Amino acid sequence: MLHSVLSNPNLVLSRRNSAAVAAMDIYNVEAAEILAHETLVSSLTTPASPVSNLPIGEAAPIYEKLLATFPTAAKYWKQYVESYIVTNDEETAKQIFSRCLLTCPHINLWRCYINFVKKVNSKRGSEGLEETKKAFDFMLNYVGNDVASGPVWMEYIAFLKSMPVMTPQEESHRMTTIRKVYQKAILVPTSHVEQLWKDYDNFENSVSRTLAKGLLSEYQPKFNSAKAVYRERKKYIDDIDWSMLATPSTGSYKEEQQCLAWKRLLTFEKGNPQRIDVTAANRRITFTYEQCLMYLYHHPDVWYDYATWHAKNGSTDSAIKIFQRAVKALPGSEVLKYAFAELEESVGAIQPAKTIYESLIAENASMSSLAHIQFIRFLRRTEGIEAARKYFLEVRKLPSCTYHVYVAYATMSFCLDKDAKVAQNVFEVGLKRFMQEPGYVLEYADFLCRLNDDRNVRALFERALSLLPPEESVEVWKRFAQFEQIYGDLSSMLKVEQRRKEALSRTSEDVVSSLENTLYDVVSRYNYMDLWPCSSKELDYLSRQEWLAKNMSKKADRSVMLTSGGGSTLDKGTVGVGANAKLLPQSTKVVRPETSRMVIYDPRQMKGPVISATSSGYTKEVDEIFKMLSPPLMSFITNLPAIEGPSPDIDIVLSVLLQSTLPTGHDVGKPSAPVPGPATSDLSGPRNQNGSVRRPPKRKAVESTRPPSPIFIGPECQYCVRLRLCALAFVEQILFCYD
Repeated sequence: MLHSVLSNPNLVLSRRNSAAVAAMDIYNVEAAEILAHETLVSSLTTPASPVSNLPIGEAAPIYEKLLATFPTAAKYWKQYVESYIVTNDEETAKQIFSRCLLTCPHINLWRCYINFVKKVNSKRGSEGLEETKKAFDFMLNYVGNDVASGPVWMEYIAFLKSMPVMTPQEESHRMTTIRKVYQKAILVPTSHVEQLWKDYDNFENSVSRTLAKGLLSEYQPKFNSAKAVYRERKKYIDDIDWSMLATPSTGSYKEEQQCLAWKRLLTFEKGNPQRIDVTAANRRITFTYEQCLMYLYHHPDVWYDYATWHAKNGSTDSAIKIFQRAVKALPGSEVLKYAFAELEESVGAIQPAKTIYESLIAENASMSSLAHIQFIRFLRRTEGIEAARKYFLEVRKLPSCTYHVYVAYATMSFCLDKDAKVAQNVFEVGLKRFMQEPGYVLEYADFLCRLNDDRNVRALFERALSLLPPEESVEVWKRFAQFEQIYGDLSSMLKVEQRRKEALSRTSEDVVSSLENTLYDVVSRYNYMDLWPCSSKELDYLSRQEWLAKNMSKKADRSVMLTSGGGSTLDKGTVGVGANAKLLPQSTKVVRPETSRMVIYDPRQMKGPVISATSSGYTKEVDEIFKMLSPPLMSFITNLPAIEGPSPDIDIVLSVLLQSTLPTGHDVGKPSAPVPGPATSDLSGPRNQNGSVRRPPKRKAVESTRPPSPIFIGPECQYCVRLRLCALAFVEQILFCYD
């Protein structure tokens, strides 16, 4: 389909670039824009800009491909239809308009439509004028609430004024029509509302000053309200990117901001700030939802909100139509189909709801366990126990049936049908097939616990643990130990705990530490729900120690390598480091800063944080992360001084921070209060004779005096370096998760 485009020598891009565009992901916005531009330049040839013409027969398949991917892209529809308008192919242009107008309430596309109608009817006399008038009414009924519709209202009024009249009755009818259009236009909060009011004032005074006084005084408050609402409305409108194409959710910062902007606008419109009648307000909200779907077409939550809004307002038929459009637009969205079936069932339309479930199962034959479960529940609600049982017996024979279906049906039989025997039989049958599924074993164990069958619970755990490999038995051992803690005696509890440690030690790199008993194990044995045998502070401490014991040994080799390779030794002559610095124990778990390159922190000279592209390769990702940070954190990072040197070990820095007590805001004004630092490093900076941390001078003092020598290292520099290291570790940790 793209061969004709690539073979044309007059296109803007080279063959190589166009081929790359064709190979891109279909939702690649940049590729779509390039392709649309190539086709536009080649197909819309005018005498003023002669370009070698791409026949519409070759351009049409390209537009169809673009519009199949972006069905709500008004600008592509406009380009497509204009390609036929310039070739005077009116019938095809009408067909294209019929496909896009109702789903693309974009003012530019609709203005293209009205210009086309005026052109077609320009030589048809009074009949053509009437058709044009109907087209204006049709247009303003759909997009008359657009914030940019002011020029259209003015154009319509000018068109009405230009219509010829032959009799006084026709003149009177025309004046009445113009008056009604003015009165509608001044109620719409648009950018031209003030100009429309002035024109309306002149119009009424030109007809009858006596009548004008009463009408203007009646509509003055309504106009003032529309003008005030426009100012508020514009604040929300300005946040919206009207050139964005509808693509599946990518989670980008821009996309999230656009979603929030649309939701804020919808919330604003639902509040009916203009206090107009309910019908007009609902029409305006509907228009806003339709506009929103032009850009958030692939977002199921927008479709759902739109449909449920109709349902809450009593328009169930409209809600059903929205859901029908939604499942057609997003055929892969299961949750929308469940919501659709739920709506049908809630209004008593059982057969349509059943059809939705059946189509959902048919479309996902290989991965439809959830659909089977929901359909069983639906049949139980609507057709009874026997229908649900019959369907379960059919589903359990399918190769794609998972243990979840067995659990769901057994639980339903036990809780709803009050038949424990059937439920246990289902679990036993499923156990033959899913014995090596830890999730199924745990669900069966929970069921047996409800029956107070402790003997079979223990037997089930023993059977499962004898077959499960150690790496898959972690949760089963955990549940077995918890069961003995609650229902067993002390000897059985300790015995299972020891067996658990021995079994799981085979999967651990550090067998000795995993077999050791710790106080954290005692806490785990003697807690109940949200009750703990220790304070929250003690629990945090024990949790950190447990984590450090399992993770610190894994990082020792790496930290030693970083320290020996990247860190520099401390200089004896450096201020803030004592003469006996060589006697200080050198930690192998902390990368020390290169103190020989430190200078006094000067806000006038230091720039914001600089992350080398060669060291991490995350330049673009860093930019995206910075955009996602909260304003306080962004302000903090951008005000940190630049630093060069070895990259710190992220896990080690975070481990040290977990053991550190950072100063709080209440301690800032207490110069004598010491600020404790990590026990494994000396990054806290120099101290006074009394042991307190030396405080940096005030900001004004720093800015008014220049440092005598760049070699001097003040306490504020080391303090900032410490913060810088922490911030770098934090940012790199985010980048690691982001990647």
